[in-house]
Amino acid sequence: MSSSFTPATRETLTGAPVKHFSIFLHNKVGALLEVVKFFEENGVVVIAFCIVDSAESSIARMVVSDPVLVSKLLHDHDIAFSQTSVLVVELAEGASDLGHVLNCLLMAEVNILFSYPMLIRPRGKALLVLHVDDNECASVVLQGEGHEILTQGDLTR
Repeated sequence: MSSSFTPATRETLTGAPVKHFSIFLHNKVGALLEVVKFFEENGVVVIAFCIVDSAESSIARMVVSDPVLVSKLLHDHDIAFSQTSVLVVELAEGASDLGHVLNCLLMAEVNILFSYPMLIRPRGKALLVLHVDDNECASVVLQGEGHEILTQGDLTR
């Protein structure tokens, strides 16, 4: 019996993709707080984040309310960063949907590079940030299996 995976439908996202920032910080007490306060002073809210720590430096991975402004602020203040598009998938049933999301990605042979939860719930549902090796394939598969993929506009108030 062959196990080929075909999504039920092919949908495309309408709206700007969600941007994720990796901001390089010195590994010191309060470094993340400085960045968050800097953003808040400029009207930007951090809506998801995680920290990757090492002995010398840290990387703050985050999704923000205004990625265009954040890119400009980081560039203008010579703060080292990188930016990429990520998927934000809605977990309609909360944590119990995680296995289904992971199974969908496995069957489509899409690799997860990293993931972290969102701090907000715009529609009252849990949200998961996914950085995968193929956003288009992951999006099509997840939507075809009934999962909502949010755009930047869905997250920005």
